[in-house]
Amino acid sequence: MLDDRHLRRMTDNIGMLQFSALSAPDAGSGYTLDDNARALIAALFLEDGQELALKYARFMNQAQQPDGSWSNLYNHGRYFSQFDSDDSIGRALIAAGLGISSTNETLAKLCQQMFNFHLPKSEQFTSPRGMAYSLLALCKHPQPDEYQQWLRDQLCEHLLSLYHNNRSQGWYWFENYLTYCNGILPQALFAVYRINHKRRIRRVAYESINFLNDILFRHGRLDIIGNEGWYQRSRSIPLYDQQPVDAASIIFACYEAYQTTGNRDYRELAFKGYKWYMGENAQGMPLYDNRTGGCFDALTNTGVNQNQGAEAVLSFMLSTMLLLGKMEQTNKNDNELVRASLA
Repeated sequence: MLDDRHLRRMTDNIGMLQFSALSAPDAGSGYTLDDNARALIAALFLEDGQELALKYARFMNQAQQPDGSWSNLYNHGRYFSQFDSDDSIGRALIAAGLGISSTNETLAKLCQQMFNFHLPKSEQFTSPRGMAYSLLALCKHPQPDEYQQWLRDQLCEHLLSLYHNNRSQGWYWFENYLTYCNGILPQALFAVYRINHKRRIRRVAYESINFLNDILFRHGRLDIIGNEGWYQRSRSIPLYDQQPVDAASIIFACYEAYQTTGNRDYRELAFKGYKWYMGENAQGMPLYDNRTGGCFDALTNTGVNQNQGAEAVLSFMLSTMLLLGKMEQTNKNDNELVRASLA
C-alpha cells in the first residue's frame, strides 16, 4: 500500500541522498543527518524495512565526530560542520528514540547508544525547534529514566518561557516570526500534556496551535508560510515557496492534538493538510508524483519545483504513515481517507 519506490531509489550503499535532479538521485548532493533520521523513522514502519533502517542508523552512527558533534552533512568523503544544527540533532534524537523499540537487537542497541550520548546536548540548545524535537523524542521514549524525565521538564519550561516572553494580544506564539516546521512547537507541548496532564501546558498548546491553524488554513485550505522572508510579526504573509516538510509539520501537530484531546476538528485539519500534497493548495497542483512515488520539492508561484529530493518524499511518506495508522493507532475511516487520496 505505501509507496516507497522513490525512497529506495534515493538510497545507495551509504544512505539516503539529499537531492535529486527531477526524479533522478543526485549523487553529488551528499547525505544529511536530517534526511537519514527521517528515513530511519520511515523504514521502522515499513513491513520490509529492517535492512533499510539499519543502513540509515549506521549512517547516523558514522556521522558522529571525534569531538562529540553530530555532523549534518557528508559529501565527497568529508563532513561539513558548518551545516550542523540543534534541529538536526533533535530530529535524529526522535529517530534514535523510536529505533530503541526495534525488535532488531543490533538496530535497537545502536539507537540506544546514539540517543544516550547526544541527548545531554539538548540542555544547551538555543533553537526553539531543536528543543521541541528533543522534547518530542523524550515523550516518545518507551522507558524514560529519571534524568530523561528531568530533561523533559526542563525543555518544556524553556518552551513555555519563550511563549510567555513573546505572547501578546493577537500574537500567541513562541517567537516574533513564523518560519519553517512551526507545528513541532505545539506538537511537543501536546505530547508532554499527554504524559503529565498539567493545565498550563495544555493552555499554551491550545493557544499556539489554534493561532497557527488560523494562519495556515485562512483560505479554507492549507497555505504554508512561504520561505521568501517568512512571516515577520505585523507584516504580510509570504505565500511562496511552500515546502512539503511544513505540510508534514502541521499534519503531525494537528493529529497529536486530536489524539491528546479527542477534538475531531484537529483530525479534520490534519486530513485537510494532507490534501495539500494531492492538489488542494494555492496552485491546485499535486505535489505527490504517482509516476515515481516521489514528491515535488516545493509549491512555487509558477507551479511546482520538479525536483524530488529526500526531504520532500520523506515528509509525504511520514504523513501518509501517520494517517494510515502505521505510526499511531488510527481508526478505519482514517485509513480509508488516505487510501482514497492515493488512489
